[in-house]
Order: sequence, then C-alpha cells, then structure tokens
Amino acid sequence: MERGIEHSGAWAVALIVIVIASWLLYRYLAPKTWREWAGAGLIQAFIIALYAEMYGFPLTIYLLVRFFGLDSSYLNANLWSTLLDMGETGMMISMIVGYMLLFGGFGIFLQGWRELYRARKENRLAKGGLYSLVRHPQYTGLFIGLFGEGVVHWPTIFSVALFPVIVVAYVLLARREEKKVIEQFGAEYLEYKRRVPGFLPVKGKWRQFMNI
Repeated sequence: MERGIEHSGAWAVALIVIVIASWLLYRYLAPKTWREWAGAGLIQAFIIALYAEMYGFPLTIYLLVRFFGLDSSYLNANLWSTLLDMGETGMMISMIVGYMLLFGGFGIFLQGWRELYRARKENRLAKGGLYSLVRHPQYTGLFIGLFGEGVVHWPTIFSVALFPVIVVAYVLLARREEKKVIEQFGAEYLEYKRRVPGFLPVKGKWRQFMNI
C-alpha cells in the first residue's frame, strides 16, 4: 500500500519557485494603484499556498483524505488523482492538461502585455491582435494560467477557493480601468467596447485567440 507523497518536504524548491513566480507576477503586472496591489496580493497568496503544498507539505490531501475519512490506497499523487483513486495516471493527465493551460495562459498574458505596451508608447488605443478578440487579454491569460496550475494540475483548498476571488477582483479592476480609458479615448473606446467582448472571445474565435 503506497502512502508517500512525492516531492513533499522540498522546501528549498518551494522557495525558489515562489520567488521566481512572484518576480514574474510583479514584473509584468506592475501594480500602481492600491486596487492593483490588492489584486497582485491575492495572486501572491495563491502562489505561496500552491507551491508550499506542491513541494512542501501536502496539507489539502492530508485534511481531505485523513481527517474527513476519504481514504485511498494511493496518496503518491495530487488531489484529483487521490480522490479519484487514479494514482500516477491521473497525476500525469492533470499535470499535462494543467501545464498546457498554464503555459498557454502565460503566453496570452505576455502577448497582451507587449501589445498594450506598444500602444501606450505610441499613445493610441490597443485594439489589434489579441485586443481585437477581447478587451482584457492579459487578465484572460492570467485566469487561464492560474486555473491550469492551481485548479487542474495541483489543486489545494486554498487555491481552488481563491481562484474565483481573483477572477472577481480583476473583473472589477478592469471595469475601473475602462472608465479611465473612456476619459482618454472617448467615443473610439465606446465603439470598440460595443464590438469586442471583455474577457471571453465570441464563439468560433477561441482557436484564433489561443494561437496568437
């Protein structure tokens, strides 16, 4: 009967990954207002909880499996594969799908950041590339990446509970940002807003969105 948890106790690895992920977060989100800092703080907490459990101590698995009596003969995997009793097969599936979402989301985030940076530098409205499909591609990419890593690949009680909070926080932040853009670009942005959805591409555009 297998009872180990792979990678647990690797606190040095956990610390390194948390520092790298946090640096990337603050490097590209570059929060300025207190609301932006609050949103970044939520993601920071998400990152710490996620990787502390992934490489440090798997608290979620122990709580659900031991304390609540959801006993399984195989704990050498993540939460989904443990609860579904799929062992390494389930772990491999969730890892592959999770990493695909993580890297895909991160790629969307970076592409959106580059397009917005060029538009601001040229003092124009960003509405080409990814911005022709959604108004906030950076946040869409962020949601996809966090969902892939913190819900699909290595879910914890904290990461699963915090994910919708992060989504709501950034949706509200996006609305506040749009008010400032309307003040700057006026009718041009209102027309753009009328044509382009906020976060999710229209039906038939997802393939184009993910391939840019």
